[in-house]
Order: sequence, then structure tokens, then C-alpha cells
Amino acid sequence: MPNWQMPKAGLLITPKTLVVTRGYQTEKLTALGIDSSGYGNWCDPAFFIGLSIQAGTESGISAEGNINMVTELVQHRRVPLDEPLALTGQIQWVRPVPRGLRIRTEVEISLPDGTPVLSVARESLKPNPDRVGARGAGEQAALVIADPQALQRVASYALTPEATQAYSSEGNAIHYNVEAAQAAGFQAPIIGGGQGVHFITQALWQGGIDQMDLAIYFRRPVFWDEPVWVGIKPDESAAGLIKGEKVATEIRINGLVRPRTGSQP
Repeated sequence: MPNWQMPKAGLLITPKTLVVTRGYQTEKLTALGIDSSGYGNWCDPAFFIGLSIQAGTESGISAEGNINMVTELVQHRRVPLDEPLALTGQIQWVRPVPRGLRIRTEVEISLPDGTPVLSVARESLKPNPDRVGARGAGEQAALVIADPQALQRVASYALTPEATQAYSSEGNAIHYNVEAAQAAGFQAPIIGGGQGVHFITQALWQGGIDQMDLAIYFRRPVFWDEPVWVGIKPDESAAGLIKGEKVATEIRINGLVRPRTGSQP
């Protein structure tokens, strides 16, 4: 087992260079039932939710059992596939809550020349195993989507365990192992936050996105075999992943800049 570090404010994520290849994007999105061809030469920014978590585990910060609560995803410019990217980051703060620890981590993605392309700020819950069933994980933001039926339904998906296992990477077994999920208090494995966001970014991406600023709130767990659908407000101010009539993941769209007509797809 790795020698895990206890999360604390100021703890640095080891800087690394990473490449999101076209093959990787195609493989992972295809596993989820998403057509990757619409992204052209560009990366689905939702990948960096998981990639930032992975960078933390590689730096000795365990993600096992952790639960995404809030992610702020800001794309400064489109992220190229098959090109090296630099990742840096650190833990900003750690706060005790009734269920364990709430942790805020900020990660920056840039081109080799230092040009920023993406920022990911994530607040997660690190549950205390002695407090399974406890309630309270810190301050909750106001609802973004009051009525899911007011959304324009744009896509539906039937989740399967096989798809979630094919998408998931090692590091948090509650997403792919029944025993681990049940030990954490879930009836079955839950999909990772980033996996659910892929369904929403795919719906938003139509025609491409040059810049965007998203505040993502993970309201309810989505089990790996549930049907879900994606809805977008007609004015593109919000979007959500819905299970039944309840919001599972909702996004406040603070900014969205699409490419000019005739620019590279």
C-alpha cells in the first residue's frame, strides 16, 4: 500500500506532464455510449475532473472513498488532444465536517509554454469510516435547477456496470467494486462525478466551445445501473443530469463562448 499523506492546506500536487490522446478519449467516451467524433481535435474538458484526482493520488493523496461535492471547471481555451500539457496544483484548505473532512483542491492545466488552458477547483468529502450514516458535509449551495421538467431534454442513457467499470480508473473502488461501495454506505457502486459530467458536456459541446465557466454541484449519487437523462435550460444558463424526476448533478453555466463560424472544429 502507498504511504498516503494526510490532506492538509498547502500540500502540493507533484507537477506532471500528461497527454490526452485521441485513442484514450474515444475509448472512454465510447464505453459510456458517447460519440467522440464531435470533439474533433479537442479534449472533452470533463476528463480533467478525474485526471486532477489521479494526479493527487500519484502525489500520495488518497481518493479512496472520497465523494465529489462541487467542481468549478473553467476552460480558458480549447484543450488539444495528443499534445503535452502541464499540471500543477495544491490543496487549498481542509475543514472538519460531521461526516469527515471537506477538502478543496485547485489544479491548473497549461500548455508547455505556460499558456493556461483549464482550471479545476474541486471540493470533496473524505468520509470518516467511523461515521458511516452521519449527516452533514458542510455548506451547500442553493439549487440551480428548481424544476427538472423545465429543462429541454437532449439525451438519455441507460447506465450499466460494464460501462462504468470500463470508464473508471483505479483509485476509488466505490465506483467499480460492490463491497467497497456497500462498506461506504451505498447500496451499489456509484458513478464518478466526472463520468456523469461527460454526458452534460457532450450535450453542451455541439459546434464546439472555446471558453466556458461551469460550477458543478453533485447533489445525489447515481448508481452504476440507473437510467439518466440530460437537460439544458433554453437560455443555456444551467444544465443537469437527471435520474427520474430528481437532479443528480447540476451545472450553473457562468460563461460559454462558442467558436466563430468557419473556425477549426
